[in-house]
Amino acid sequence: MATKALRAAAPRALSLHLGLNTVSAAAYAGWTGPLAACEFDALDMAAIAASKGMKSTVLLTKKATRAALLSGMRSAAKLLKPGDLFFLSFSGHGGQVPDKNGDEADKKDETWCLFDGQLIDDELYLELSRFATGVRVLVLSDSCHSGTVTRERTPIAPPPGQRPKLMPEAVGMRVYAQNKAFYDGLQDAVAKESKGKAVDPDQALAQVGFVGAAAQAVSLVGLYKPSIVLISGCQDNQTSMDGENNGAFTEKLLRVWNNGAFNGNYATFHARIRAALPATQSPNLFTLGPAAPFLVQKPFTV
Repeated sequence: MATKALRAAAPRALSLHLGLNTVSAAAYAGWTGPLAACEFDALDMAAIAASKGMKSTVLLTKKATRAALLSGMRSAAKLLKPGDLFFLSFSGHGGQVPDKNGDEADKKDETWCLFDGQLIDDELYLELSRFATGVRVLVLSDSCHSGTVTRERTPIAPPPGQRPKLMPEAVGMRVYAQNKAFYDGLQDAVAKESKGKAVDPDQALAQVGFVGAAAQAVSLVGLYKPSIVLISGCQDNQTSMDGENNGAFTEKLLRVWNNGAFNGNYATFHARIRAALPATQSPNLFTLGPAAPFLVQKPFTV
């Protein structure tokens, strides 16, 4: 009986991994954004999840749609209880659309480029806020525009011959012009759902690292109930690099993780990954909600 009780009380863990080597030309004004290693990144993150006993879903390229991502996150938010874990990883292009609701200092909303359309950062923050109190959420983003999810500075040019995970600005402008009503509507929908939620500006002061995105997220949806740790591929003025077998960020993450031999916490994990990358790509870490106990755990602990 005691064994059954312990088994029933064990935390539950779900994970969702997206890797896009291309996007739909129809959704991106003729641009397909070819990359080489994003699907490998997603599969490697899913392998880590499986090694820790997580139930994983992998969405590669054409399957990595807006609907699939939102469905996966919302399903997990309904299922997971206090003490449970949700692990979300994304590898692909980052983009931007003009900010319509005034929550961005640079007047642009950052995005993940999914196969059939972009997911705006406002949407991501809102979906993260749906998780229950006490749920731990880990987000790993190997893309550009992923530092603190604000970008006020001109990005440093990538080294010659390398592929940045960055939708070109000219492409982004065409995509927005052709789909203005859709992307403006997404921002309106998030603003409408978020209206009236309690806002706790002091929450941002507790963040680790740069607080820009944390402050933005809190101002958007109010106090976060789940404990959220986000580690991203680069800073605001940098670009995340693609590779042949893994993206640069994911490659170093895997090396630091060393098949589970790494014994530090999330903060140390981030610091080791950052130290392993060149100065042109410095991963960022920030938190939302009561994440201090989560940060001191070994990465991927269920």
